[in-house]
Amino acid sequence: MEAITVSQYELVYNAFSFAIAVMGAATIFFFLGRSQVASAYRTALTITGLVTLIAAYHYLRIFNSWEASFTVSGGQVAASGVKFNDAYRYVDWLLTVPLLLIELILVMRLPRAETVAKATKLGLLAALMVVLGYPGEVSADPSTRWIWWALAMVPFILIVYDLFVGLSASISSQPAAARGLISSARWVTIISWCFYPVVFVFPMIGLTGGSATTAVQVGYTVADIVAKAGFGVLIFLIAARKSEAEGHV
Repeated sequence: MEAITVSQYELVYNAFSFAIAVMGAATIFFFLGRSQVASAYRTALTITGLVTLIAAYHYLRIFNSWEASFTVSGGQVAASGVKFNDAYRYVDWLLTVPLLLIELILVMRLPRAETVAKATKLGLLAALMVVLGYPGEVSADPSTRWIWWALAMVPFILIVYDLFVGLSASISSQPAAARGLISSARWVTIISWCFYPVVFVFPMIGLTGGSATTAVQVGYTVADIVAKAGFGVLIFLIAARKSEAEGHV
């Protein structure tokens, strides 16, 4: 672990703590919110709650690992000798990133065949993107990082294309009250996901030492909060609006 300052340590520490609180609160909100939408949309909200629950658990593990990796004494931060386990983050993404796309497909309530096809395609692409990104994340060699970053960008671009082009016709068939929210959810997914490849390259574009470590950890945490809790709120609002439009609430 690179040497970091007290302020950098505390910034990451507080970012992880904030993420745990947000993900935990969001989980409770989404599970309780199931009773406020029609039965057809409760599966989407259940998955939304599972996403934030999984994230809350992994952020607790990341927080504990971060705390164990350093000792703070006399205004100085020193490595404790315990390796910071950032693999928790990738395990989390492997589970939650496909689910994020699946919950968007489910809340749109497309025909069954289209739902299965799109959810399977986008879910597999998302899992592949995470798997391809991990070897680069754990490598200290810039060339290796760039290679795996480029490989992971292939399924990323395919996902973005499908969200823009593949779902356009499907969005136009949604109730008028929900179309704007669905479009916003699509944009939130795309914009928040763009944080990840940018944060990934921080160590490759000049950031080094504690600055790189801090930027990566805080950057990923902010992106996760927006992509999971923030996106989940939009899923709830879409489900509520569609339930109202269909006369179920």
